[in-house]
Amino acid sequence: MKRKSFREAECPVARTLDAIGDWWSLLIVRDAFDGIGRFSDFQKNLGIAKGMLSSRLRDLVEAGVLELVSASDGSAYREYVLTAKGRDLFLVIVALRQWGEAHLFRADEQRSILVDGDTKEPVERLRLFSANGRTLEWADTELTPSGRGLERAE
Repeated sequence: MKRKSFREAECPVARTLDAIGDWWSLLIVRDAFDGIGRFSDFQKNLGIAKGMLSSRLRDLVEAGVLELVSASDGSAYREYVLTAKGRDLFLVIVALRQWGEAHLFRADEQRSILVDGDTKEPVERLRLFSANGRTLEWADTELTPSGRGLERAE
């Protein structure tokens, strides 16, 4: 069965899932944030088949999420590093982590904790803010038909 492509979908969520939506790709990105860059290290850490890993790494490079560069230690190896586009996925990975912590673990169950690198304090739960700084929940938001004509301050 051929997978449907959402590459040209109007919905940003559909396009995102088309590029990085399978669990292997997201776990590879997670590992890249944790400093893994070599094929063998991804394979060992994830326990993924080599063919599947090759395919996912190739797709992530084609999507501009990872790039293949000379090894940082000067060896003949090559390693995968996150591009700026890939680093922009950090909040997505944190949101998935926080959702999993809130809904998939018992209170007494051990898990890794994401902490501030300077203070070593756990990071706060992600929140969505309006342009004026008000915290937004799902019910406080709405979609426009296509977003055309909206000005966006960045």
